[in-house]
Amino acid sequence: MPEQNQERKPKITASRKLMLKSLLLARAKEALEQEIIDKEEEKKRYLTERVPPLSTGGLSFRELQELCRELHSKIDIVDEERYDIEAKVIHNTREIQDLNLKVFDLRGKFKRPNLRRVRVSADAILRSLLGSKHKVSMDLRANLKSVKKEDAEKERPVEVRDWRKNVEAMSGMEGRKKMFDAASAPPQ
Repeated sequence: MPEQNQERKPKITASRKLMLKSLLLARAKEALEQEIIDKEEEKKRYLTERVPPLSTGGLSFRELQELCRELHSKIDIVDEERYDIEAKVIHNTREIQDLNLKVFDLRGKFKRPNLRRVRVSADAILRSLLGSKHKVSMDLRANLKSVKKEDAEKERPVEVRDWRKNVEAMSGMEGRKKMFDAASAPPQ
């Protein structure tokens, strides 16, 4: 049975697939054209059924005005119906969307998109966060306070003194100084 391990040949050749595909497309095109023709015929039939032909010949001016008023009132009624139907459709589509969201929430499975690593400069990130109105440069050194070496050397000369002298100078009460001296005196 070495035949099973070998690759199976496709049952349909590539040229046959191409021919079938072109035939399917041609058939679909014919069906689409026929559907358009059928819709036009249905529209004409519906209009002849719903709207009788107008005979305006031999009517006086006053009768024509009355006919126009009548047509306007019918147009208003049709517009109201169309508006009501559109409102219902919008309401139903919103309801369908809400129900779809509830279904996804109940399933608890969300399709996570595959994320791609994108290289973006820091300037581009700041521009996207702050908007294009703010010009932000990522040169952090420019925003730092400049310190000259001379200023740094002036601040450093702090005299290092003996800590005992500082304690004597800082002690404001004589009793505390004696207690401190007694505690630091060597035991006898």
